[in-house]
Amino acid sequence: MFSSGQLIFSAFFVIVFILIMIFSYRKDLKLHRKYYKGSLFILIGFLTFVVFLFFLKTLLQPS
Repeated sequence: MFSSGQLIFSAFFVIVFILIMIFSYRKDLKLHRKYYKGSLFILIGFLTFVVFLFFLKTLLQPS
């Protein structure tokens, strides 16, 4: 389906992209800690709400 050149390019692109993202995140780590202090609790609340909706859907679904 893909040529070997395309597969090599995509693998190289993914590796370089991930390395750049890691480097950028580490560079901005102090700013993330300062400005996004309570965001973990918001994420946990959002995921809890989605899980609650999923269970509610499966509970109320007619058999």
